[in-house]
Amino acid sequence: MPVKILEGKPIPVAKVKEILAGLDRELSQLQRKTFEYSQTFSKMDAKQAEELIKVLTGEFELEMAEAVQIVNCMPESLEELRVFFPRHRMVPTEKLEEILKLLEKYREK
Repeated sequence: MPVKILEGKPIPVAKVKEILAGLDRELSQLQRKTFEYSQTFSKMDAKQAEELIKVLTGEFELEMAEAVQIVNCMPESLEELRVFFPRHRMVPTEKLEEILKLLEKYREK
């Protein structure tokens, strides 16, 4: 039976892990591979990830897709963080440094 996509929105890897872990049926091959990936690359639990995304989209006014990718990768330097912003969007270094400080707080949790 084909799957019908009702909504498409970016979600952090931690949320994918939580969703797949919560299914009470056997996972398909694709779901198993996705779950294995999420176990390997998830940087925090889903609650922390969603909280951090909320701060990034609220206080720092980032787009949802940018915030989700930043949370998924948890960059540690300005150079790594700049990768997530398009060339036409200039983000002040001070703002990037504040974001890095915030990420460090969540990394320590």
